[in-house]
Amino acid sequence: MNAPEPRRPGQAVAEFARYLRTETTGGIILLVATAVALIWANSPLGDIYRSIREFEIGPELLHLNLSVGDWAKDGLLALFFFVVGLELKREMVVGELSNLKAATLPIVAAIGGMIIPAAIALSIGWGEPGMDQAWAIPVATDIAFALGVLAVTGSNLPSSARVFLLSLAVVDDLGAIIVIAVLFTTKFDLVAGGIAVASLALYAWLQHKRIRTPWLYVPLAVITWVAVHSAGIHATIAGVALGLLTRVRPDPEEHEAPAIRLEHRLQPWSAALAVPVFALFAAGIEVSGESLGEVFTGALPLAVMIGLVGGKFIGIFGASVLAVRTRLATLPRGVGWRDIAALAMLGGVGFTVSLLIADLSLTGETTELAKAAVLLASAIASLTAAALLVRRSRAHSAENNV
Repeated sequence: MNAPEPRRPGQAVAEFARYLRTETTGGIILLVATAVALIWANSPLGDIYRSIREFEIGPELLHLNLSVGDWAKDGLLALFFFVVGLELKREMVVGELSNLKAATLPIVAAIGGMIIPAAIALSIGWGEPGMDQAWAIPVATDIAFALGVLAVTGSNLPSSARVFLLSLAVVDDLGAIIVIAVLFTTKFDLVAGGIAVASLALYAWLQHKRIRTPWLYVPLAVITWVAVHSAGIHATIAGVALGLLTRVRPDPEEHEAPAIRLEHRLQPWSAALAVPVFALFAAGIEVSGESLGEVFTGALPLAVMIGLVGGKFIGIFGASVLAVRTRLATLPRGVGWRDIAALAMLGGVGFTVSLLIADLSLTGETTELAKAAVLLASAIASLTAAALLVRRSRAHSAENNV
């Protein structure tokens, strides 16, 4: 019997298409969960919503007596970041980011899309309490939401436009992960940190030895998560680290590599459960005329909004122009500058990771204002990008029919 052939480049494209479909569905579910959270929090049942979110569950041992909202933020999002780690590893090894020339434009665009929003947010909110960490809120782009908007409104855009957006969002997430790890590690427990490092080393060794049983990996993943959490590092970093240590290239006798197999199994749970449940407990802010007025007049929420809507667009589009004009990169096949502009506007949809950073960086009423700014900015960016993408989709459709 012949051994299965190694994964071909075309199969990597098929993996991307599957990923896009799942994230598109996840984006729709995420939107529904957000709407439910906002309606529930501002209804007569709002007190019940807040009681559930703040209800503590779990053992006090190792600081695991967390609220339901914290379990969604620290626990469920670890699954989301594990899938992000798997996708990032696959992209870097066998996907779009494995080719340096093809990867240059989205990498440069993502860097611009992180630096400029942070700089704009800092310049607007300079001196405001909490701004020393809140500048990081507008650096993130939400993969699920952005791909969902693109799939619905830009169906006739070249596939290279989708690859550009996904690659940009993956690099953007990596930047956000680094920010979370560096900025929000306020204390460090050496013993717990040592256990976390040992657990990750054992995971990598098991991967190297081609061990496949979940009876080892699931307990090891839980131990790693608990150790990272107890060490004082945000627990979602455990998910990313495990994802990056997972083997991507299949052996000759394997039909698919562990990273692909795990992505197939876990991505639907991440997109349809983990991220929407997080949004359900993170997006439930109280909305009133007074609070909306503060979003548009307060320096910190205004910094977040302008950073996301204006900063992301200027950063992504400006960095792309600079990279192409200096011949550091080339535009994706079939994609024009108007397409890049529409995709750059779509980068302003911060949502999941931006809400997470708002939770981590701020406290009290300021957190709610920052979250409201994230939701408003994401809505403005997604609606503006949708209008631009519909026009570009029609233009590409007309070109294809000529």
